[in-house]
Amino acid sequence: MAPQIRPLTPELQKAAVEQLKEDPDRLEADLQAFKAWIEQQPHLNPRMDDQFLVAFLRGCKFSLERAKSKLDKFYTLRTKYPDYFQVTSTTEGKFREIHKTGSILFLPTPLNGNGPRIIIWRMGLCPADKYHVLECMRVALAMQEITIMEDDYANVHGLIFIMDLKDATAGHMFQMTPSMAKKFSVFSEEGLPLRPKAQHFINTITGFEQVFNMFKPMMSKKMQERLFVHGNKMGLLTDQVPLKYLPQEYGGENGSAPDLVAAWEKKFDEYTEFFNSSSEYGTDESLRPGKPIDFEGLFGSEGSFRKLNVD
Repeated sequence: MAPQIRPLTPELQKAAVEQLKEDPDRLEADLQAFKAWIEQQPHLNPRMDDQFLVAFLRGCKFSLERAKSKLDKFYTLRTKYPDYFQVTSTTEGKFREIHKTGSILFLPTPLNGNGPRIIIWRMGLCPADKYHVLECMRVALAMQEITIMEDDYANVHGLIFIMDLKDATAGHMFQMTPSMAKKFSVFSEEGLPLRPKAQHFINTITGFEQVFNMFKPMMSKKMQERLFVHGNKMGLLTDQVPLKYLPQEYGGENGSAPDLVAAWEKKFDEYTEFFNSSSEYGTDESLRPGKPIDFEGLFGSEGSFRKLNVD
């Protein structure tokens, strides 16, 4: 049976071939090899949708070994830390309330019209005395999972992340513990198939430097080189992300917060069953071949994540 995958636009297909080493003639065979490996892993029970699995191949530039490792880590960390990484409902708790603040925006037009997806998190719109950063991160995580399933620009070109700290407070900074920072750094870099191309920080506040210096050593050297701190100098950001690709709230042309919130509300409704079924997927460490994972050892004081044993 032919793989159930959306065809890419000609521009995206060209980029996938040149940048990700994707071979359209081998795509079905690559997916079958990936599935064959999954079926041989007694501990691993992932989604098997072609569209979901091809995102891991694209996110790993069609290195099957890297895709195996990333998929395993994606589900290992979700299973071990469900409060952090497993979203099973977009209607319970404060999820929709946080989303309706417009604090997290996935902008409709990618950079330069055919590049990475741009995401903005306006932290100050979620008061620290009302929402915990973990609750906000779970909203972002759900949006990323939907992006994995349906955003070809993000899957081919990756993500550009903008953290706007306007009106944020020290309370926001204090919520991010070293343990939490380690978990999110590891999951983002080692588990998610969406490749971060740049992370920009604007309107930084007192206390930001401490959190930033806590996160930075936990990242790979490549990721550290993609971090940009602009303070309150918007011109430094727009040198890399032209103003027209920012939303109307920033003087740009790339959508408005109310419209984006409304569109994503509908999307969350469409994905109700998808998230309700999330708890069905994961890992069973008692069935993992070889030595069991030492989770305490995985997150050492140096913030490193040792490689999982993936054949």
